[in-house]
Amino acid sequence: MTSWIDQPDALASRLAAWAGQPLVALDTEFIRERTYYPQLALVQLAVPGEILLVDPLVPGMDEALRPLLLDASVTKLMHSASEDLQALLRGCQALPAPLFDTQVAAALCGLGAGLGYQKLVEQVTGVQLAKGETRSDWLRRPLSESQREYAADDVRHLHAVHAFLDRELAERGRHDWLRQDAERALRGAADEGDDPWPHLALRSAQTLDREGQARLARLLRWREVQARRSDKPKGWVLDNELAVALARRPPRSLSEFHAVLDRSPKAPRKARGELFEVLSAPLSEQEMSLPLADADGGDKARLKALQQAVATRAGELSLPEGLLCSRRHLEALLAGRGWPAALEGWRRELLEPVLSPILAGG
Repeated sequence: MTSWIDQPDALASRLAAWAGQPLVALDTEFIRERTYYPQLALVQLAVPGEILLVDPLVPGMDEALRPLLLDASVTKLMHSASEDLQALLRGCQALPAPLFDTQVAAALCGLGAGLGYQKLVEQVTGVQLAKGETRSDWLRRPLSESQREYAADDVRHLHAVHAFLDRELAERGRHDWLRQDAERALRGAADEGDDPWPHLALRSAQTLDREGQARLARLLRWREVQARRSDKPKGWVLDNELAVALARRPPRSLSEFHAVLDRSPKAPRKARGELFEVLSAPLSEQEMSLPLADADGGDKARLKALQQAVATRAGELSLPEGLLCSRRHLEALLAGRGWPAALEGWRRELLEPVLSPILAGG
């Protein structure tokens, strides 16, 4: 049975009837094309035999949802939860804990990295799901019947998928790995702290010298602040390509700066004066001491050796290499920036014995 819920009291009543349920399937639909923060547009909940489609646009619905999200006795089943977590935090001021992410669990069980929900459901249950409403307008009301059916399908099979993955994790002794990853994901969603070195996430930063990377890091930090303040996508505030170009050859005058921006179709129209001041201010000693984005830390041989060690370890464990350790994290280790937070826990326990000798060999 699927029910449309557009009254907070009705939701509270249904959730009260679910008391004692240890597992609740959860998904969201949100819109983010024109905003920095995701706009929560729909929340889907399910227990065996019942699905609720909850309208979060109704005043008071966030307060009715919050107790379930915060209930530590109820495990929330989600698939590829990272963006949904941000939408729930923004829309309900709460995160769903504890969390069982079926995409992460599938990867830990050796079923593949980044497995989509439709493929996972088909692999586990044999059911083929429609994909027709993937890019639908979830903020419109009323939702169409096809939208409601698509949304219901997103939680309809999560209990069956969980049952399968739970057994697989138990056989491999990897429940604790999933718990650690879920807790890390929840911490990451709750942490809106600024990245001190945002240039490291851009491959194109590797083409810049130290001064250029310092300017780029400053521009990207400014962009982050502006995007949050205006609730606009970061690319709308300042495009990556333009940011790198400005960092590489900063215009020497305001008129030259305007001319450069006027030639770029994605250049910002507002806050140009502020952006010019940010770009043209002298670089401090602290800014110049930043870690550099370097494709291989200046040591291609050791990077290749690290990658081979990760590949070997991943093969022994039947894990995707990227799930175990990404190239970006290896670059951080090679650059002497220490173990990234994403590698702490079970990953570090597995990798440190095989990577440390290579790192020490330089």
